[in-house]
Amino acid sequence: MHSNTLIKIRFLALAVLCSVAVSGCTGLGVATTAGAAGGIAAAREGGFRQTVIDMRIQLETNDLWFKYDVEAFSKLNMSVEQGRVLVTGVVQNPDHRVEAIRLAWQPEGVVQVINEVRVAESDGFSGFARDTIIATNLRRKLIFDKDIQSINYTIDTVQGTVYLMGIAQDRAELNKVIAHTRDTSYVRQVVSYVKLAGEPIENMGDPVVSQSAEL
Repeated sequence: MHSNTLIKIRFLALAVLCSVAVSGCTGLGVATTAGAAGGIAAAREGGFRQTVIDMRIQLETNDLWFKYDVEAFSKLNMSVEQGRVLVTGVVQNPDHRVEAIRLAWQPEGVVQVINEVRVAESDGFSGFARDTIIATNLRRKLIFDKDIQSINYTIDTVQGTVYLMGIAQDRAELNKVIAHTRDTSYVRQVVSYVKLAGEPIENMGDPVVSQSAEL
């Protein structure tokens, strides 16, 4: 089968998965989710209505990317939380970086687009495997920590950098999530776009960035 056909099939499959899980469409970066959309909706700020809006934003953005150039955007990840769109991953052409973000602003309901797209070569299969291990191990840590509502967090891992997004119940919970992330093997850097429960989006400051505990 032609490589472009395989890419399109893979991209469409990912879009279908995004209709089941609110966060985490992936290319070579890795995003992980916990629970189906119904369960996530019950735990998230904004409830089911906002969950549906976020799912629609994600699907429409994927469709725009697909129609523009599916191969150019095949290594991008996207997480959507209360209209905030976090785009991570790798492109090789600076123009594709600009276009990916421009298209992410198009769906109705988008209130913010966070651009964490890198212009670089991908790490290939070894990098994908490493990022998968990071995301899997970190998700496991969050699930088994009774003080953390893991369903409220998304994890995007790109070339050893972990991007966190979601809603923390309080500062103590967020600090624990960041600590777990920093202590996870192979993590180089942690970038948190997590919002505290009840915090207006417009009041959020710069992301919290920290290095791995191993560095």
